[in-house]
Amino acid sequence: MPMMTGGQALVKSLYLEGIRVIFGLPGVQLYHAMDALYDQPEIRFITTRHEQATTYMADGFSRAGGGIGTAMMVPGPGLLNAAAGISTAYSASSPILVVSGQIERDLIGSNRGMLHEINDQLDTIRPITKSARRIIDPSEIPEAVHESFYYLKTGRPRPVEIEIPPETLAQVADIDLVEPGDYPRPAAPGDVIQQGAEILANAANPLIWAGGGVISSGASQALQRVAEQLQAPVITSAEGKGAISDRHPLALGAQRLRNDPIAKEPPNFDVILAVGTRLAYPAWLNGQRVVQIDIDEEEAGRNYENTFRMVGDARATLEGISSALSGVIPGRESRHAEVDALRQRRRETALRVEPQESLIAAVRSAVPDDGILISGMTQMGYYARGFYPVYEPKTFLTSSYSGNLGYAFPLALGAKVAQPDKAVVALSGDGGFLFNSQELATAVQYGINTVVVVFNDSAYGNVMRDQVNRFQGRTIGVDLHNPDFMKLAEAYGARGMKAEGPDQLEASIKDAIAGNRPTLIEVPVEMMPTPFEG
Repeated sequence: MPMMTGGQALVKSLYLEGIRVIFGLPGVQLYHAMDALYDQPEIRFITTRHEQATTYMADGFSRAGGGIGTAMMVPGPGLLNAAAGISTAYSASSPILVVSGQIERDLIGSNRGMLHEINDQLDTIRPITKSARRIIDPSEIPEAVHESFYYLKTGRPRPVEIEIPPETLAQVADIDLVEPGDYPRPAAPGDVIQQGAEILANAANPLIWAGGGVISSGASQALQRVAEQLQAPVITSAEGKGAISDRHPLALGAQRLRNDPIAKEPPNFDVILAVGTRLAYPAWLNGQRVVQIDIDEEEAGRNYENTFRMVGDARATLEGISSALSGVIPGRESRHAEVDALRQRRRETALRVEPQESLIAAVRSAVPDDGILISGMTQMGYYARGFYPVYEPKTFLTSSYSGNLGYAFPLALGAKVAQPDKAVVALSGDGGFLFNSQELATAVQYGINTVVVVFNDSAYGNVMRDQVNRFQGRTIGVDLHNPDFMKLAEAYGARGMKAEGPDQLEASIKDAIAGNRPTLIEVPVEMMPTPFEG
């Protein structure tokens, strides 16, 4: 076995597993890992300006199709700063690897007050990771990295953390590197697939409800094939947008933000095929039989009792259902006209508000079909979840149920690193953007040519509107003093643009995408009406 430091073992193991980009912020406990990265130039190290951005960028990289996003930071405050991004990746079922430092290994648990010490750090991170492991012996590093990628590539994708003390990274030892594994994603059992197919075949009026699990498993083609066999309309969650193109004649678009009546109104669907979605709001259903496909055994049937559970990978299971259906049902008569009428009725009865409607239409007109949109936690981001058409998988990213401000811009940077040839546009409010506006420096330094659109109402707008409407105009804590965003962009070396209204916004986004440099577009707005259904 070759002799090497723990840091070298870590970097070589990451390289073997296919890691070519690390988003990180170096510090004293990571010196020997950083030195090993110096000798591995095939791995690009992108230095962020805050640890929070390391995990947001890793998340964006992963969800945009770049592979396993990897983040590195010091322990204690570094890891805690990164925890917001880890939590977002956890809620969005995004596989990211977090590599954290630790304090001196002989002092772990001593509660002495060493630099960056948290007692016990693993306990702080376990609730938002699939696996968290401390490595003390450098000879264990290759196996620990290998185990981490097993967790990242099997079952439900979620963050994995490993932490390594500085002496372990510095120590020289005999190291046996481990080759990466091949992890097939199994379908539900064959008899279960056959039963599920029969339930669907016997349904008079089935509906497909597609979630983010369709995207993460690469199941879009299989989903479309099953939908066409059943002639079943498809509605998506916000995380499932792009699971089927919104141009497909069976696509109903995304569920409404609140209290979507799709399952409680005509045409009275009798069976719901739920794929890769938690069905977190069972009250939206109306007693129908649900056939639920989920890779996570704990999720299948968790929220709704009348469920036939199919535990397995979404793509493999849908492919099995498609094969089974071909032997059970003949070609069904087209329901395209019926679905189109339902889609139009949903559009006419949905809450459509201005200026959100016109501004989102302008964004959609400006962004190419394969462009990636990150919908921040802002008025425009909320509206985009319901009314921004999506045509390809992995081109619409949200914070899922984490719902946190500040993620949109750094997530967009990670997505752009993963897909440098695609347009990447983030929608942010002024309040949320200033959580991570310093990452403009990262964008300029590394040539990450992302466009961020900042809708500026000089307030935390959603809270302000709710205070005005619900508390007789008694607003507190919502007014913001903002910088001059054009000067801010210029100070970092980015391009700043200002757009007044939809026409200018569309033209500005097109110009920014063509200009191929980091760009901030400010859109001044007033307090907006609620985008939520009652």
